[in-house]
Amino acid sequence: MPYSEQTVRSVRPWSNRTFSFTLSRPQDFAFENGEFVTLGLKREGKLVARAYSIVSTPDRDYLEFLSIHMPDGPLTSQLVRIRPGDSVWVNSKATGSLTLNHVLPGRTLYMLASGTGLAPFMSLIRDPELYARYEHVVLVHSVRTAAELAYRDEIEALADAKLHYVPTVTREPFPTPQRGSDLFRSGELSQRLGLPAPDPAQDRVMVCGNPDMTRELTRHLKDAGWTPTNHRGIGNFTTELAFVVHHE
Repeated sequence: MPYSEQTVRSVRPWSNRTFSFTLSRPQDFAFENGEFVTLGLKREGKLVARAYSIVSTPDRDYLEFLSIHMPDGPLTSQLVRIRPGDSVWVNSKATGSLTLNHVLPGRTLYMLASGTGLAPFMSLIRDPELYARYEHVVLVHSVRTAAELAYRDEIEALADAKLHYVPTVTREPFPTPQRGSDLFRSGELSQRLGLPAPDPAQDRVMVCGNPDMTRELTRHLKDAGWTPTNHRGIGNFTTELAFVVHHE
């Protein structure tokens, strides 16, 4: 049986569209920061499952996830109702293409997230190994409303000379109203932070978010001479292609 029944430990609403939750961790469950696992709920004997990036780090005895709530989503419309003590089914195998092994070390690592695409980057920025591999780490999180800036306080507390946090809000007044992908493509992002313009020879990019943003940035990076990580080898940018990020 690849799935095990785990117990909800806590639930935290961020906005009317987003929430995070923690589960007990299956015995012998191994993963790397940035990976995802398939979660599900049993409804009338059938498992409804979707892929979720893991927010927590491997040194914790629980698993943490960030989810969107879609009123008509087959899973999230049910998942939003979970409470401590309820059961969620967790697959035994984690995988994914947003780990430190999926991009070369370098000068600046740009992590470009929209919505719940922040999840894998939370586990990565909590890992000291990240800062050993790069001189600077830039985390951009684009959302519609400020309430959706999940983990904002924690990220701001971690931000320092190495970690640069750039939250952007597109649907209500906010100091940075642009989409993160636009800031990156225009060069405004690096200029604002006083960093050299992104260079595929020295810098690295990770992308996780809605499919349109991922496709748009992939096209932009390839056109600008960047190489994606794939079965042929490790490049200077990587995206999570394995699932459409939690839009159900």
